Amino acid sequence: MSSAPQTQPPSPALFFDTMNAYQRTAAVKGAIQLDVFTAIGEGNTSAAALSGRCDTSERGMRILCDYLVIIGFLTKDGTDYRLTPDSAMFLDRRSPAYMGTAERFLSSATLMDAFRDVPAIVRNGGSVMSAHGTMEPDHPIWVEFARAMAPMMSMPAEFIANLVGSSQGAKWKVLDIAAGHGYFGIAIARHNPNATIVAADWHKVLEVAKEHALKAGVADRYATLPGSAFETQFGTGYHLVLLTNFLHHFDIPTCEALLRKIHAALEPGGRVVTLDFVPNEDRVSPPTTAAFSFIMLGTTEGGDAYTFSEYKNMFHKTGFERTELHPIPGMPSQVLVSYK
Repeated sequence: MSSAPQTQPPSPALFFDTMNAYQRTAAVKGAIQLDVFTAIGEGNTSAAALSGRCDTSERGMRILCDYLVIIGFLTKDGTDYRLTPDSAMFLDRRSPAYMGTAERFLSSATLMDAFRDVPAIVRNGGSVMSAHGTMEPDHPIWVEFARAMAPMMSMPAEFIANLVGSSQGAKWKVLDIAAGHGYFGIAIARHNPNATIVAADWHKVLEVAKEHALKAGVADRYATLPGSAFETQFGTGYHLVLLTNFLHHFDIPTCEALLRKIHAALEPGGRVVTLDFVPNEDRVSPPTTAAFSFIMLGTTEGGDAYTFSEYKNMFHKTGFERTELHPIPGMPSQVLVSYK
């Protein structure tokens, strides 16, 4: 069978750009560390002004900013640089939605080193970092995750708090599994003064979550369960269980074992709220969501980006009546709500 006709002649451009794509990461990381986006937002729009504000050479700043224009993080008018709407929202430190701290986790040596030998990863069918990849007990990367990724989770945390009806003020006992920074449980506690949160994670990670709960004014309704989610005794009587950015780290049998444990901890009529990357059934779209599967290949023993049908089947097999899918506007992840 012949392939579909090409509208453009063959070109090595995609290969060239992809082999140099590490420079995109380096440029954005460097710009965040130099505070370039904030400096432009303050009104320093020329290379000369930016070099003075950020303490760099003018030539270096010009070339960096031109590159940021090329890859879509800035615009340019004559010799003046401007923030794109996305950069203004997420990369200017003065924005309440600032998420530049995420570069410390997303481009950390641990995650980048995980992909240094892709042939070995593919042959192995999973991470070659260690026996369990980043899922090793008390792996230090999760403390960095809790500190660096918290701002990036503010939007989905607010979305979930509104989706589950937190503002109705019902008396809830909420279990936040793999709580990390704690933002998901904290958002519910802020919206609902009658909600108590029980956060489960490694001890050192929970120290970060407790800091955030104290800052948010909900520490008196914020308890912790240190240890592995697979070994810790959750107890019972929960009205809501938060399962955010966690199931993708494990194979389906491991996920189902945890879901059975969660089902037993829930009150009748209780709900599980899962936040995750849920690709379409073709597993290649949407691109950012589907590409998350490759991250799991390199960093976990058997994790994946599961489709909605796979999630529905997991929840159904473990006793849940139905599962709904809710896209989050502007985000590559989705929310699933499963009912006991």
